[in-house]
Amino acid sequence: VQLQASGGGLVQAGGSLRLSCIASGIVFSRYTMGWYRQAPGKQRELVAYITGGGATEYVDSVKGRFTISRDNAEKMVHLQMSSLKPEDTAVYYCNLPRAMGVAAWGQGTLVTVSS
Repeated sequence: VQLQASGGGLVQAGGSLRLSCIASGIVFSRYTMGWYRQAPGKQRELVAYITGGGATEYVDSVKGRFTISRDNAEKMVHLQMSSLKPEDTAVYYCNLPRAMGVAAWGQGTLVTVSS
């Protein structure tokens, strides 16, 4: 199982970015997909997830600013991030929150929000 995240970059506060993750080696539509982030010196946290049926949940700090979506045909999950804040700066990863250990974490994609 491989998960490859992309789309990070440097953006000013208030800006937007769209992250994408493509999966291989799994029956994608069966899995809940999640976006995680790890800021320097902090633990990795789950910021959003989407079930195979499309139900979504978000951590309070990103509600109303981030939107997770998935394309089962393309085996991709996206994270649209808007109104970005410096505290959103982190390495972002995708993984399977209800099947931890199935997929390795990968390199993630770095999001840097400047003030």
